[in-house]
Amino acid sequence: MLKSCDSKALEKIAHDVRVDIVKMIYYAGSGHPGGSLSLVEIMVYLYWCVLRHNPSNPSWEDRDRFVLSKGHAAPVLYSVLARSGYFPHDELWRLRKIDSRLQGHPARTDTPGVEASTGSLGQGFSVALGMALGLRLDRRSSRVYVALGDGEIDEGQVWETAMSAAHYKVDNLTAILDFNTLQIDGKIFDVMNSSPIDEKFKSFGWATRVINGHNFSEIRDAFEWSKTVKDRPQLIIAHTIKGKGISFMENRVEWHGKAPNKEQFIQAMQELGVEIPDENF
Repeated sequence: MLKSCDSKALEKIAHDVRVDIVKMIYYAGSGHPGGSLSLVEIMVYLYWCVLRHNPSNPSWEDRDRFVLSKGHAAPVLYSVLARSGYFPHDELWRLRKIDSRLQGHPARTDTPGVEASTGSLGQGFSVALGMALGLRLDRRSSRVYVALGDGEIDEGQVWETAMSAAHYKVDNLTAILDFNTLQIDGKIFDVMNSSPIDEKFKSFGWATRVINGHNFSEIRDAFEWSKTVKDRPQLIIAHTIKGKGISFMENRVEWHGKAPNKEQFIQAMQELGVEIPDENF
């Protein structure tokens, strides 16, 4: 954690994480940049300012847990884990390589700091609920955080989990919805309109809050609020921009799951103010 979670320090980390994401996916030749870039500020704030965790002891029993239910956004998780000290930063460039610990979706048994293997949408949410219930049974003060995609909530399993979490009053569970409004097939409102999301979760018994998912002040307030809620799980609906930070990726559905070519990579690095050594090509 940072000694002082001021926005300037967090913005620098977020910038560096965005550089990691684009580099990883370019070197791998495949991956999901759009939904990784949209989640950056949430992930940075979680790992530097919210979670109790110990990179030197990933299995520390009193740690908080984070589950990336939208597992295709693995690049943003890998970047924050590496920058937190779970494994060497240079290992990021082995994303999706044979025998790499960093596969296209998170694998709990392979990667230090990964709490759950995810990828089948909806399942990570259920796993997070199970963790929260288990921690409560063990009388631990640890909390569980889980990130969902807005396309992911098309899955019926999400709503079963939402109903169960409220029924059992699981107040040590906080879900973050990456609400970038685009999924692989297009706009979420066209594919399967789930709005009004906040009212639906409220009707299930959840406490909800809507924020700008790229504003560290609003993110801070939301996580502080979540800790004060009793007898109800919490949902933070974070309005975000798919492909945030790269002009030609922002709000473009085609960047859900493809790698930039050489020219696009160079442009992205220029926009991020990063000089590219010739040997990278």
